[in-house]
Amino acid sequence: MKRIAIFLIIASACAGLGWTGYRGANPAEVTPLSKFVSAGPLLYLEAKDFSALLADWNASPQKKQWSESSNFEVFSRSRLLLRLNGAGGQFAAAAGLPPDMNFLSQVAGTRSALALYDIGNLQFLYVTYLPSAKSMQTTLWQTRAKFEPRSAGGVNFYVRRDPESQKEAAFAVSGDYLLLATREDLLAAALQLMAGSQDRTVESEPWWTQSIASAGEAGDLRMVLNLAKIVPSSYFRTYWVQQNITDLGQYSAEVSDLFRSSKQDREERVLIRKAAPDAAPSADGLEAAADLVRLVPDGTGIYEAKAHPSADSCFDLLETKLLAPHLGPAPASQIAPQVQLTSGEAGAGSDLETRIDQSPVQRSITPPNTSGLKDFLAKTQILASLEVQSTERDTAGVFVRIHSAAVLVAPSDWNEATVQSALAGFVRPGLTASELGVAWQQKSGYQELDGLWPLVASVRGKYLLISDDPNLMTAMLSNFDLKSDAQPAVFIAGFNHSHERANFARFAGVVDRPNRAQFNVPGMERQPQFFSENMASLSSTLAAVGAERVTVRTDGAKVLQTVTYEWSQ
Repeated sequence: MKRIAIFLIIASACAGLGWTGYRGANPAEVTPLSKFVSAGPLLYLEAKDFSALLADWNASPQKKQWSESSNFEVFSRSRLLLRLNGAGGQFAAAAGLPPDMNFLSQVAGTRSALALYDIGNLQFLYVTYLPSAKSMQTTLWQTRAKFEPRSAGGVNFYVRRDPESQKEAAFAVSGDYLLLATREDLLAAALQLMAGSQDRTVESEPWWTQSIASAGEAGDLRMVLNLAKIVPSSYFRTYWVQQNITDLGQYSAEVSDLFRSSKQDREERVLIRKAAPDAAPSADGLEAAADLVRLVPDGTGIYEAKAHPSADSCFDLLETKLLAPHLGPAPASQIAPQVQLTSGEAGAGSDLETRIDQSPVQRSITPPNTSGLKDFLAKTQILASLEVQSTERDTAGVFVRIHSAAVLVAPSDWNEATVQSALAGFVRPGLTASELGVAWQQKSGYQELDGLWPLVASVRGKYLLISDDPNLMTAMLSNFDLKSDAQPAVFIAGFNHSHERANFARFAGVVDRPNRAQFNVPGMERQPQFFSENMASLSSTLAAVGAERVTVRTDGAKVLQTVTYEWSQ
């Protein structure tokens, strides 16, 4: 539990909190706490009610389940958490108090702000609205005799330094504000700004003004990031889980607001590009992407609609999801093979027919003829694409099968004969030496290959639909008369977690099954399986999140993202 408390304290400094503060009870006198934060932070976080958020987290079933899961078991041994524990120990040595959950609960006020100035050393300033009577009841205030007194802005504050690590801890109580910092100068500057100093604040910096001007109403949580300085940081590049540093390099700043309710949480993000794109996406593509959402059947596991996809991305979509999903070499394992010690046997009875005087036969895979399909897509202007995937158990309930479909929208009608020829020409080398199994036969509303390879296609004017499952194709065709309620967008995606969770856990267990025996060797510490225990435990912890929806729009140099999490319980 102490590790969790340390993690939450540091994570609060690294991943998201904040506020707005006020002077007095009159709303007209409310003063943003950003006016008390000196210039230079990489990250600014605000919460309208930090203490309520903390209470919600402590009482949530998600916290209990996550802390008892295999996912947290592995995370507790990770380099990241070990470093966070080390930082917590250094703070405890400097402040003379352990940064546990009790400490965090004592210093959690309502309107709160945290500014992070250094990622590696976790240097931050924390300001919270906490009535002075409560501030003076905290263990921090009661142990102030162990600190050295200082003064700034007409207010006394207290500093303590660990001689071994040279880390500092400083705090002050100014009226109904409690301030805490890991640098003396940050706390002193905040007190001077509260006293009316005209020193530069975070509000005077361009990345801040651009972000705030582009954002709407502040949410229950707000996070503002100086991406121009965060992304190049070696610490960020090492620990950023998404590993999309190249994509983030095009942005200079970001602001994210989270709005919470009993039925859903909604996150509104604004990312500021360093330079505006040369050309804005046309309205036709944006409307086509929104229109495709109506074709998504009920109960679909995941879908993605994109405006103006490139010919290469459309080809990759068809190849990897429908035409040759098994294509390509097996990925190289990053785990060293396990040595299985035996009693000296050189083989078994099944090896008697194995030739040792001839090299093993190399199985060759005939690459498909991709030029025809590639050329066809390259010559066709594509306004939007839709990818749909769902899983289902087989009739025996043993295997989990994945069904996929893709829809491409062109400005004019597709040539059905050309489409069928290009698709058959792609799959033919891997299926037959003649024409067996690659002839199209008419079905109700679509055409299907007459062989064993599951592939169906349908041309409806400017819409081209391709799937590996007739039932999925039929469900999509039945939605053609519906009207889409989605607004024009560059990207629209959805994930049905409630529908996919059980099948994912089943599929993950099958994937991990061949690796279980090597981790059950006597004397070897058992490691939780990656897919069926670590990843599945994360899904189990978030079981209350029934679905997720992502919408991306652009406005010049701004990228607007809306992420909605629907609660199922």
